[in-house]
Amino acid sequence: MKTARSSTQIGQIVRNAVAFNPRNWPRDGHDFSSLMNDILQAVGELFALLGERKISYVLVGPIAMLQYVEGRNTQDIDLIVALSDLAKLPEIVIETQDDSFARARFQGLQIDFLLSRNRLFDLVRKQYATAQNFCEQKIVCATVEGLLLLKLYALPALYRLGRFARVGLYENDIATLMQSYKPDMTPIFDELANHLNPNDLRSVSEITREIEARIARFERHDS
Repeated sequence: MKTARSSTQIGQIVRNAVAFNPRNWPRDGHDFSSLMNDILQAVGELFALLGERKISYVLVGPIAMLQYVEGRNTQDIDLIVALSDLAKLPEIVIETQDDSFARARFQGLQIDFLLSRNRLFDLVRKQYATAQNFCEQKIVCATVEGLLLLKLYALPALYRLGRFARVGLYENDIATLMQSYKPDMTPIFDELANHLNPNDLRSVSEITREIEARIARFERHDS
């Protein structure tokens, strides 16, 4: 079983994702190197601000994944927070919001908030989080089990919305975490039973069994 990786630099991850996205390439003589430096500064200032305002947050999403396994770059930072705490952060501009999610910007940095009014998100924030060492500072990050809960919980809705590219990414993340860390899935499904309807729970159980079978085939072949 692997242990958590260390020395992940959030600013560098976001900067690389921005740099490799052609939509962000400079137009009309804009200074691209200045944009890259601004991203590094914004990431540092964001987490400093969260600490200064004593915001209870948990880092989730692709950047949290990178603390445990190799993965993809991302231009977004994903955080679980309480809606009441967002009111303490007027520097962060909310662009869209619904019952469980908010999308915002901070100094050009995109942030996706998972709101703790959702019972599962709140559970992950309170029970499936641990402080991890990142290059910027020590940051509260979802555990392997917390990330699995969030990704499995999201799958049924992604299937219904036909977002198959994201389904593929999530299922790959789930498979990678399961293969690398061999977590006990029974308590994870016991918890999901409190948050998914029976049909969705069956669907997620079937997906997980398929992933377990793929892992078994891989490990037989690898040995």
